[in-house]
Amino acid sequence: MLPYIRPQDIADIIIMSVLVYQLYSWFKNTKALQVVLGLAFLAILYMVTRTLGLFMTSWILQELGTVVFVVIIVIFQVEIRQALYRFSLLRNFFGRQGNLQQLDLMEISAALFSLAAERTGALVVFQRREPIDEYLHHGVLLDSLAGGQLIATIFKNGTPLHDGAVLIKDGRVAQASCHLPLSLNSDLPRHFGTRHRAGIGLVERSDAVAVMVSEERGEVTLAVSGEIEKVDSPESLSARLTGLLSAASPIVEKETVKDRLLRNFWPKVVTVGIVLVCWLVIAVKQGGVVSVTVPIKFHNLPDDVVLLKSVPEDVEVQLNVFSNLIPSPRQLDIVADINLAKLHEGTSMLPIRTEDFKLPLGVVVTSVKPSSVRIHADRKIRRELRIKTRIFGRLNGNSRVRRIAVEPEMVSVEGPASVVSRLEAVETEPLDLAAVRKNEVVERPLQRPAPMVNVLYDGQVKLRVITSER
Repeated sequence: MLPYIRPQDIADIIIMSVLVYQLYSWFKNTKALQVVLGLAFLAILYMVTRTLGLFMTSWILQELGTVVFVVIIVIFQVEIRQALYRFSLLRNFFGRQGNLQQLDLMEISAALFSLAAERTGALVVFQRREPIDEYLHHGVLLDSLAGGQLIATIFKNGTPLHDGAVLIKDGRVAQASCHLPLSLNSDLPRHFGTRHRAGIGLVERSDAVAVMVSEERGEVTLAVSGEIEKVDSPESLSARLTGLLSAASPIVEKETVKDRLLRNFWPKVVTVGIVLVCWLVIAVKQGGVVSVTVPIKFHNLPDDVVLLKSVPEDVEVQLNVFSNLIPSPRQLDIVADINLAKLHEGTSMLPIRTEDFKLPLGVVVTSVKPSSVRIHADRKIRRELRIKTRIFGRLNGNSRVRRIAVEPEMVSVEGPASVVSRLEAVETEPLDLAAVRKNEVVERPLQRPAPMVNVLYDGQVKLRVITSER
């Protein structure tokens, strides 16, 4: 039986589908996706073995799962950082955007094919939206206008900067002789040398575009998003670079919603199907309805009011749990936290609302019994009362108590008006006269005169027992 689908569930499925599809589109040509698919297979295998009662296999897979997240973070820290950067909604507001109009891509393409005809190797990298400074090492800063003659000069054999890659950033030649990370893809053609593996290694880690010129074969190859394609003419290379670099510009050609939905249609359908199946697995296994007894707590009590009594002190709450993946409400510290900001003296009936419960996602309140709480409150007042000394026992020898000097003589108390108004004095803790020497000063703490009445004095009272002979 299918569960009741809420608008929040539809939004949940849409958001997860978009996130999963974005991760797939970014990593579909990398080994990261293959590892994720392998981990997904192990997860499915674990569920199957656990259902079939294969205790040893399921136990091994369960223990393996405790360390798999640490392994993922260590191995794929670069891919994780790249994904977090791409998810950032504010990344387009920082830094400059590349100016495509400053680049004569046809001139640059002609220069690269001229190098290919001369069998001179070259590697040119175009930065798009994502910063790639962390992948560049030992580069020489230039910050020059990007032109075909400059690039051809840099890669001429024998020049100081011919070994390495040239970085074109923001429409200018930013660096030359840069060292790039090599690709670890074992499926690359064997005739690809260090230059090609460096260009491919960079585009596997970022959205940059790399153009490689082979000195052995005189070929021009373009790499983007981990994919490699051979380019046959300067015109084709210029057209491809124009399209790729224009896509990274903030001003792009408008695309209709229909075109966006139909582009890569079947991968999107499969992604939505996987997310929907996962949601059904979670949602169909509902935790059911649970009744729990929770205590009542209060907050925002006005400063001029004292809470005397509340009835009842706890309530019976019926909770609907939408999934058994959620911990049982009996294991959670749930309370009814009622706002007393509008409480006044006398007797009040306050309703207990669903907003008074702080519950985890997937748990809702269906009923509360009783639905209200009766609160007795009184006005808070403050009075000055004299201090009274409690004594017991007898003085040693023939001495007798003449009087007891108290410091201070008066103290302030605060509490309900109905109680404080009837008080006459605040007593000290009992003093044993047998332990008091002649004219000795002793200290005794004050006792609370009545429940809910506070004595506004932190220190102890000094008592001086003045004696006389009998």
